[in-house]
Amino acid sequence: MRAIHVLLLVATITAAEALPSAPHAQVLVNITVAPPILPVYVQPVIPGPDYIWAPGYWAWGPDGYYWVPGTWVLAPAPGLLWTPGYWGWNDGVYLWHAGYWGPRVGFYGGINYGFGYTGVGYQGGYWNGRVFMYNTAVVNVGSVHITNVYNKTVINNTTVTNVSFNGGKGGVVAQANAQELAAANDKHTSATALQSQHEHAASGNHALLASVNNGHPMVAATAKAALFTGAGVVAAKGFSAAAKPVGPAGPAGPKPSGLNAASAAAKPVGPAGPKPPGLNAASAAAKPVGPAGPKPPSLNAAKARPGQFNAARMAGPSGPKPPPRQYKRPDHKP
Repeated sequence: MRAIHVLLLVATITAAEALPSAPHAQVLVNITVAPPILPVYVQPVIPGPDYIWAPGYWAWGPDGYYWVPGTWVLAPAPGLLWTPGYWGWNDGVYLWHAGYWGPRVGFYGGINYGFGYTGVGYQGGYWNGRVFMYNTAVVNVGSVHITNVYNKTVINNTTVTNVSFNGGKGGVVAQANAQELAAANDKHTSATALQSQHEHAASGNHALLASVNNGHPMVAATAKAALFTGAGVVAAKGFSAAAKPVGPAGPAGPKPSGLNAASAAAKPVGPAGPKPPGLNAASAAAKPVGPAGPKPPSLNAAKARPGQFNAARMAGPSGPKPPPRQYKRPDHKP
């Protein structure tokens, strides 16, 4: 069995002061199992102006990897951009590098999350003062009334493999460039409370476990964070309804007459047609009934004796009746 190591690191007060966004205590889960590939899905329509796309990712829980759907979120403050988290292989284990908000997008492992996150930077838009400008070439604005838009084609020179981790066997080979290294020194803000709630809700959804959905979650993305039902929910490409969990039973529909649930599902019952005269439904289906033909004479062919005319088979015009045969007794002599 592959080992899973859990390491609890408690940051000192000095370290917390040096990194304002760092928590006082952080749990790092070191895993030797690579995360699944990223599912393919369509971006839901943006809810309104100033929302920024936070791509979906695989997170780790007690039951293994589970999918945290991509969603639209508001930045904690104008001018901040989201740097997605990523899995990185290091010294035989996979470590999760959490995402953060900052004045520029930092290094996120070279992972191509799509929708503007091509592996380096963000091509989905930028801040123009306190207003966010959207690149409609990659952002799905739909019919939402957003006037601060532009269109710029994004050219990706790398092969899209949907790999979800950096380094190690089969991982993305990428290192931080100079701009990304500089962004690491910026003041960062951790995920918002709504983003944390979104991840927590995903962790409790059994259908989002990779072991259940085989890498094709039923909720790959959602227009509103922490809301996994209703309008704006998008399933992954290749999602099978067989993986969909069974929810509470809805109101029972009318029970089909004379059929149990299994036969009703197999053979839908429509309105009954007219019953054929003298036949039950089974014989009517087997032998269609047409107009009755002429009734044969009373002589039964089965009872006809050999040498005897069968009136049912041979009925011709009658000939002349032969004369009566006379019997003459021989003379009796005394």
